[in-house]
Amino acid sequence: MRRTIIAIACILLATPVMAQSVSEKTGVNSVLGVSPSTVDFVKQVAISDMFEIESNKLAQQKGNAAEKTFASQMVTDHTKTSTELKGLVTSGKVKAELPSALDSSHQSKLDKLKGANGNDFSSEFNSMQVSAHKDAVDLFERYAKGGDNADLKNWAGKTLPVLKHHLEMAQDLDKKPAPTVGEGKK
Repeated sequence: MRRTIIAIACILLATPVMAQSVSEKTGVNSVLGVSPSTVDFVKQVAISDMFEIESNKLAQQKGNAAEKTFASQMVTDHTKTSTELKGLVTSGKVKAELPSALDSSHQSKLDKLKGANGNDFSSEFNSMQVSAHKDAVDLFERYAKGGDNADLKNWAGKTLPVLKHHLEMAQDLDKKPAPTVGEGKK
């Protein structure tokens, strides 16, 4: 009987921790406007930055002129945020682990871009960039409002305006006129 009570107590104590990660992964926290845990935030930001850097490197090769310009800015900015996040973690100010690879969802998106060319690439890339930046703005807004690590919360707040600008730039990609023949070849 005693073991059963201890086991139930352990499960009840662990449930909020597990639920928070599951809620972040499933988008429940986003819908409810709940701040992600520090561990979830760090993981999501690191994966997002890795995806941004890799997908935009592809756009620098395969994209039209507007996409190449956008991609250059994204590689620069997301490399900077990755470096800043890594600095917060390695300094000990933030207790979390940085993932070393994309999750399956982001890897699948990257693979889809690798296989696309021309208008198919542009359509996929532009859509993915708008979606990724909407998600990033939401994530950073929630952490900046209710995050539990002061240094990370401050960094999220300072980074948010740049991400909002990225979202506007991504949304403008679809508004650019189609390139003329030969445009973008340098």
